[in-house]
Amino acid sequence: MSELLRLAGTEIAPHEVGQRLEAVRQGSGTALVALTWGPPSGMVVLHWYRALLSAAPRAQVSLLLVAPEERRRGIGRLLVKAAAQAARTAGCDALEVAATGVQPDLAGFCLATGFVTAGPCYLRPLRKTG
Repeated sequence: MSELLRLAGTEIAPHEVGQRLEAVRQGSGTALVALTWGPPSGMVVLHWYRALLSAAPRAQVSLLLVAPEERRRGIGRLLVKAAAQAARTAGCDALEVAATGVQPDLAGFCLATGFVTAGPCYLRPLRKTG
């Protein structure tokens, strides 16, 4: 998993990845991994949350990765399909992708797999740094 993240430009030590995945599992979310022959070829991490304006929880994909050499083989579509099933099982009525703008190919992939543009996302740190 650490290597897959490194290929996407994020360095996280393997033990830290394990701790973070366990935290996701303990909270309102899940991580799903695609395996072929060898190291993981892809992963999706999603969380679900309740909002005042929706009767059902909403699921949010916070990470969707496919190894560069594994792309264009349907792995991303399978990960999204599995994420949608996990979200339905959790009682969610919608699936959104929060990783807009991070990966240049992601927008085209999302549109090709049935997502629609729902506006930009803004981020504000909760603690001052530096």
